Amino acid sequence: MALTITALPAPAPSVPRDGWGRPLVVPKEGGKPRGLTRTTTFIDTIEDKSGLMSWKQRMTLVGAAREGSLLREVANLNPETREGKARLDVLAERAATVAGANAKRERGTHLHTLSEFVDRGERLPAGIAASDVADMAAYKMSTAPFDVVAVETFVVVPELGVGGTFDRMVSYSGPGPDGEHIEGLFIADLKTGSIEYSRLKMASQLAVYSRGELYDHTLFPVNDRDKKALAAWKRREVPADLARAAYAPIPAVSQDWGIILHLPAGSGECTPYWADLRLGWEAAKAAQNTRALRGKNKSALRPF
Repeated sequence: MALTITALPAPAPSVPRDGWGRPLVVPKEGGKPRGLTRTTTFIDTIEDKSGLMSWKQRMTLVGAAREGSLLREVANLNPETREGKARLDVLAERAATVAGANAKRERGTHLHTLSEFVDRGERLPAGIAASDVADMAAYKMSTAPFDVVAVETFVVVPELGVGGTFDRMVSYSGPGPDGEHIEGLFIADLKTGSIEYSRLKMASQLAVYSRGELYDHTLFPVNDRDKKALAAWKRREVPADLARAAYAPIPAVSQDWGIILHLPAGSGECTPYWADLRLGWEAAKAAQNTRALRGKNKSALRPF
């Protein structure tokens, strides 16, 4: 029987991460924790980022023009040295932030947080903007056909060597993508930005989640903000029986269809979409093959 909204437990503390933001997971066969590729990073392999890169370059120029001190510091840096490259990366990110390049991402994180209040049947925090209230009202209306049974759940996909957290698992019974009756559990993700050029990526992301295994990282607690504690924890050998206890099969979610909830920030409109996970899984396998080929880069040329 599906959990009711008010019965949902609070999400557990997030999985430990390494310096690159990768989730640190004890392998199922036991041993030392190792970093897995994030699901979003893995799927990025199939995405054409030329438009995104051009946009980021434009925003960096705008930010540098607005904050002249950035350009003055750039003039004294050597882009060929390791130190110069590192500092230029920091300044470029600072310039993009000044231009507002990260505002939509931060806004999206804010709306994700508010949506959890809605799904738990809790009151929204006091003092939030009227646009936030409108967005959450639209979110609540669009998700009325669903019973949310899990929130912010971390899964591991050993077949791909990835780990990630999906937004929601929902129960649904009603018309399907082709008008036929469909029912069961589905992975659902909330998206607050444009979906025009990322539809395949979204379907692939949900397809990967649907084939994951639940992983309980709380069996191996560590404060990943304490560098010494984290380093010692990463050297720890975990017995196979204890490692296996951290894994559990994901409930029988659909591997054919997932759900994208598109809530453009500030629009007051939320539109659900069916995501074709069969097509998404094809894309995930293509990403796997591409990443494997990239690992053979040095073997592609030999001395004459």
